[in-house]
Amino acid sequence: RAPVIGFVGAPFTMASYMIEGGASRNFIRTKKMMYTDETLWRRLMGKIVDVLAPFAHLQVSAGARAVQVFDSWVGALASDDYVRFAAPYSRALIERIRSTGVPVIHFGTGASGYFRELHAAGGDVMGVDWRINIDQAWMDISYRSAIQGNLDPVALFAPLHELRIKVHEILKRTGTRPGHIFNLGHGILPETPPENVRAVVQMVREFRL
Repeated sequence: RAPVIGFVGAPFTMASYMIEGGASRNFIRTKKMMYTDETLWRRLMGKIVDVLAPFAHLQVSAGARAVQVFDSWVGALASDDYVRFAAPYSRALIERIRSTGVPVIHFGTGASGYFRELHAAGGDVMGVDWRINIDQAWMDISYRSAIQGNLDPVALFAPLHELRIKVHEILKRTGTRPGHIFNLGHGILPETPPENVRAVVQMVREFRL
């Protein structure tokens, strides 16, 4: 039986969906609330944590062996805004999930410029998107946690010979250091050819330095 990974959105991303009503290019409404009514922002973020933490606990109770906290829109923030407005709530959520005894995977997209700050908010495993070399990201956090990633999901549409080059490059960058979990650098796309996914799994299993 395959282990199940639970999933929750991170507080900033959840707040953004609530305020914007969907995805956004500039997150104007979200940032306006942050900047103009910090008290309301902090109340909202606290309530989101209070909803997400029990939801994650229920997933663990149902059999999840790990939980991933997914911050899809965190890259919209400047690093100082992340530290001030988002990190405290990600940290609070991660701590509450870790109290269940399962490891937490912390993933944010577009945050390579402040990956250290993302790591400081917590996580047993740090997810990396495809916009930064995985060895650089790992070195940035001094190898203090495991790391997951970071194949571009669109690369799964490439011919197999090109896909193999990309997979091998990631594996070469992490080398023999323990703690790398090969994965995509974001969610898999609906149109992805299943045979290419199977091929990548086999490439990873067969890879040797």
